[in-house]
Amino acid sequence: MTTRILCISGPNLHLLGTREPSIYGHVTLSEIHARLAARARALGAEIDARQTNHEGTLVDWIGEAPKENFDGLLINPAAYTHTSIAILDALQTTALPCVEVHLSNPDAREPFRRRSRIARACVARIAGFGADSYELALDGLVRVLARQRTRV
Repeated sequence: MTTRILCISGPNLHLLGTREPSIYGHVTLSEIHARLAARARALGAEIDARQTNHEGTLVDWIGEAPKENFDGLLINPAAYTHTSIAILDALQTTALPCVEVHLSNPDAREPFRRRSRIARACVARIAGFGADSYELALDGLVRVLARQRTRV
């Protein structure tokens, strides 16, 4: 049985590579998605990586994840991290294991970025490792899912 992971990224992440490279680096989201696909294959998993600027689309993708047979979620909600009760509610309702991902370290930035509205619905948070944050989050999520399977 292949582990299926949905990776969703929020607003402005399609601009990676050119958006504030001193904070977010020079790696594009397409490059991150390619690296995730390769890492997922190495872990015996499958990943579907998506990006949108629209909060409602993120909520829809989260809600549809169980019907699409995903086992877990990686989410970088970007600015919605700090504002979206709708994403929190969707994650809690879906109840799939989820890892919150950030390229930068929100706790080392402006005060408004230090509060995650979605953290309580996540099993972990990986932040501050640039593009590597996504791969580290994938590694951790696959381990969480493997532990859950051995308990069943």
